[in-house]
Amino acid sequence: MDLRTDQPHPARIYDFYLGGKDHFAPDRELGQKVLEICPQLASGAQINRRFLARSVGLLARDHGIRQFLDLGTGLPTSPNLHEVAQGVAPEAQIVYVDNDPIVLTHARALLTSTPEGVTQYIDGDVLDVDRIMDEAARTLDFGRPVAVSALALLHFLPDPQPAEMLAEVRERLAPGSFLSISHALPGLREAAAAYQGGTGLGTLRDWDEIAPLFGDFEMLEPGLVEPHRWRPELDPAEEDPEGALDNMGACGVARKR
Repeated sequence: MDLRTDQPHPARIYDFYLGGKDHFAPDRELGQKVLEICPQLASGAQINRRFLARSVGLLARDHGIRQFLDLGTGLPTSPNLHEVAQGVAPEAQIVYVDNDPIVLTHARALLTSTPEGVTQYIDGDVLDVDRIMDEAARTLDFGRPVAVSALALLHFLPDPQPAEMLAEVRERLAPGSFLSISHALPGLREAAAAYQGGTGLGTLRDWDEIAPLFGDFEMLEPGLVEPHRWRPELDPAEEDPEGALDNMGACGVARKR
């Protein structure tokens, strides 16, 4: 398994922003370069993780969701999705999906389920929807509601891949299912340029390009907003940065009617 530790990698750079330890010198060098351009990005990464925790907790607690499918999982960072969901409902079932070798090496950290619940990991490309959904169906019952998350993932995919992939996923979900998305905005253009130079990845989209990714699902309040503005009352630790993170990222949660 070639982890290419001599080259910067988006998942390891993100781990660097989160204060983790699963990164190497090239990741730190590019990550620091990006932070010099956009120092708020480290806070943005932390806030994105808190959006995950708030949204998953809300869906498990207030909407009774017990099945979760996480697309583009990334490196394990506590609290992981299953820790939040099973903290509310120990019987919750979670399937993680990623095709990144560095994530696969850490997959055991994603499989620490409660005795009552289940966590599984699929080593696969999120664009291979048929395979992903078929394998996930070994754990999840798609005849019942499932919460699908695609957080900090879609800006690494060029058009039209995100729209096509999510259209297939939405079609296969039962009524009462949910889709959660977080996505980088054009306010990160300079930071994205640094990424593109170092990793070859990064596709920014504006608000009116992100909203259609939810299809005809019905948005939960407060709609499509910056992550720190999505239900901050659910997390007393969430701070209002007074506009410092505006136009950097968008997120939302929507329900299939």
